[in-house]
Amino acid sequence: MTMTLDKLAAQTTERNSAPSSRKKKRVPLGPAARTLVGWMLLVAFWEFVAVVPLGGMHLIAAPTAIVVNIYENAALYARAFAITGTSAFLGYVIGNLVAIALAVFVAMLPRSEHIVLRMALVVYCLPLIALGPLLRLVFGLGNGPQITLAAIAVYYMTLVPLLVGLRAVPASWLDLVSSYGRGRLTALFVVRARACTPYLVAGLQVAVPAAFLGALVGEFTGANTGVGVLSIQALRSLNSDSLWALSTLSAAVSVVFYVLVGWIGKKFTSEQPPVIMASPDTGAGRLGWQRRMKGVLEGVIVAILSLGLWVGFFAVFDLNPYFAKSPIDVWQYLFTSASAAIDRVEIFDALATTAAVAIPGYFAGLILGVVVAAVFDLAPSVRRTVTPVTLALRCIPIVAIAPLLVQMLGRGAFGMIVIVALMTFFPTLVASMTGLRQTPGQVIDVFDTFATSPVRTLLLARVPAMLPAFFSAARIAAPSAILAATVAEWLATGTGIGNLLAVTAATSRYDALWSTTVVLTVAAVFAYWIVELAERSVLRVMAPEQGTL
Repeated sequence: MTMTLDKLAAQTTERNSAPSSRKKKRVPLGPAARTLVGWMLLVAFWEFVAVVPLGGMHLIAAPTAIVVNIYENAALYARAFAITGTSAFLGYVIGNLVAIALAVFVAMLPRSEHIVLRMALVVYCLPLIALGPLLRLVFGLGNGPQITLAAIAVYYMTLVPLLVGLRAVPASWLDLVSSYGRGRLTALFVVRARACTPYLVAGLQVAVPAAFLGALVGEFTGANTGVGVLSIQALRSLNSDSLWALSTLSAAVSVVFYVLVGWIGKKFTSEQPPVIMASPDTGAGRLGWQRRMKGVLEGVIVAILSLGLWVGFFAVFDLNPYFAKSPIDVWQYLFTSASAAIDRVEIFDALATTAAVAIPGYFAGLILGVVVAAVFDLAPSVRRTVTPVTLALRCIPIVAIAPLLVQMLGRGAFGMIVIVALMTFFPTLVASMTGLRQTPGQVIDVFDTFATSPVRTLLLARVPAMLPAFFSAARIAAPSAILAATVAEWLATGTGIGNLLAVTAATSRYDALWSTTVVLTVAAVFAYWIVELAERSVLRVMAPEQGTL
């Protein structure tokens, strides 16, 4: 009887307390709602900073002012983005088709890999701001320069990660194809194509803002319409509202296509990454004179082919020697003319000024990209909130954001380093996130079985799987860092080799312009080669399959 009464009392107490507990219960915000709240707070903070502390300084446009500017100039902006977007899209398609064609060629003829990659690298390292005027002579006032520069800015960003993905195949899969009497073509389309899809998607995503950048630089060289022309007009008139409006719209367009490419890519990358077992490559027997001679021979072949393309390009388009300088003219300017010593000092002093900001900016961008990728992996909620911000920052063309950053941070080294770091950061972040996702599920299951902490799993499992993708981004970022520094110097700071390119073009010193371009290209190739050496040393142990195709 006593137990029955106690039971009834407990039930009564529970019923009486139920309404109050229901009142106290709170429904937590979902991920989308938290992201929306975070963005609202960010926009509110942006508005406050632009209006109160920096009001009247024309450094940062308030979101409300940007919206008003876009509304008032909607028709003008729509026409400009249609023109620039068309050039960027065509360059994007052409550049990526070239990258895929080169990757297929290398996969079918592996012995050609080093020569093909180095020739492609030489073209990619040519400074866009120096190529623009030359292409304008070739194509005239049409959109040919914009499309060409967009394609050049795109193709290598897709080619490098694509080749990394083509190598990310277990040897047992290739042995199975060989056991059925099939050759490289079958292995390419049946095995390698499936393995490389995540890397290809990452390259295609990173190439989206690069295509827009190439089209804008092309418009800077003499186009009459487009976003680049409006940006130049806004810069010259110090119209910060228009400049921020154009930058915001550029970022929005790039973000939309970036997300679209990623969404399409997910439809083809649902499978778990394979477990790749390969013995560490000690490099025995390949570090002697034979390997060195092979490297020297490949370098000589690339140099001959580059010179041949240089001379052949001028001959095909019948360019005026006053504008188009030959290799002999460059050699004379740098080494045999009466003022060669003075000319070399001018170029190398400018190059040293650019390197002083490009190198620290490069490493800052790499480190920040890896750290942010690791944070995103450990905290998905942070990734959902912060990813749009990082994506928007990278999708703002460097030609638009560089003057703004220089105004805010000054013309000194710090502002330049920040610009280079931003240019390097985003490709590294995308590649690192892609690499972290390539950790095989079976490996993660093993760590989960032993109740390993997320941080330890990240360091011991995910980071090693990330290394091939990370180094592909590091290689691409080496010439990209130089590009970012020269563009910022060209537009805003008036220092370094970017400014020297602008001055020599404006004063019709074409010997100096071409010589500076050659020196800058060689410097970018050398920086790429240094990163490639580091990559070989690390991946020889951590990812031996990357040594062969």
